[in-house]
Amino acid sequence: MQRRKRPTIKDIAAETGLSPAAVSYALRGLQVPPETQQRVREVADRLGYEADPVARALASGRTGMVGVLCSSLDDLWQQNFATTLGRRFLAADRNTLFMDSAADPAREALLAKNLLDQRVDALVTIPVDPNSRHWPDAAERTMLVAIGDPLPGAATAAEVVFDNGLGVTDALKTLSSAGHDEILVLTPGPRLLRQRPAEKVVREVAQELRMSLRVVACPNDLTGAAEVARAALAEKPRPTAAFCLTDSMAYGVYEAARDLGLAIPADLSVLGYDDHPVSRLLTPALSTYRWDVRTVVDAVVERVLKAVDKNRRSRRKLIAPEPKHRDSVAEPRG
Repeated sequence: MQRRKRPTIKDIAAETGLSPAAVSYALRGLQVPPETQQRVREVADRLGYEADPVARALASGRTGMVGVLCSSLDDLWQQNFATTLGRRFLAADRNTLFMDSAADPAREALLAKNLLDQRVDALVTIPVDPNSRHWPDAAERTMLVAIGDPLPGAATAAEVVFDNGLGVTDALKTLSSAGHDEILVLTPGPRLLRQRPAEKVVREVAQELRMSLRVVACPNDLTGAAEVARAALAEKPRPTAAFCLTDSMAYGVYEAARDLGLAIPADLSVLGYDDHPVSRLLTPALSTYRWDVRTVVDAVVERVLKAVDKNRRSRRKLIAPEPKHRDSVAEPRG
């Protein structure tokens, strides 16, 4: 079967009697009268002409592609974020390449390189390891935008950072005020050589409040989170409260508590950290902290377009959490 020949600028030039250069200018809205631009576009539409994306990228130095590297798409908040971000970039005439680091620093470095090799106009990341040595190199090769945690040492085009100081402090003070001093903290794995910003704040605030902490790395998928939580809750002394740095991990705590015969919140108080819509449907509804997805997405898209289209960097934007106090926190029994 013979493939249909793709129309070219030369075909449009032959139809209009213009030079290929004039047709090219007309299609881009440059250097020719508006009536000529209109006539060229009408012929292009009739012939079914579409600009070659490869040729356009070579000519402009841009691909129209934004790479998005998530730390773990098992995290339900990140799933919601990725879906919303993809739609917003599409509305801005940008395509997105999504990749999942699966909470693995080595995989993160490899996938970042793969996206850079695709010549993405910008790389947006929720980093697994903010201190990894590959981020400064990525910032030299494209516009790098960090979400959640800053990237020390990397010349980022923008950073949309979560105010973990505010969120973690409020969470631990909430548990302390309820009478809890034996706290299980579940943090996205794996454990790194240097603490993530949220983990660092957890330890600092817990020390001030004289809390006893057990910080455990935990996956975001329900089965994995429940397994980690069961093991942690079976240890002595048993924690009276669990603070989970994603709601996805908190769902695993709910399952583990049910398996161990522990009532929430009478035997175990639970706090989440991103207010996924499922959290308010649990019994009891999960107390958590809302990081508004649309606010984050709007800030990211605005900064990526500014960096790519205008070659301008943006100041760091700090996103504050909104406490959602529900029914999963109470005084410890006895």
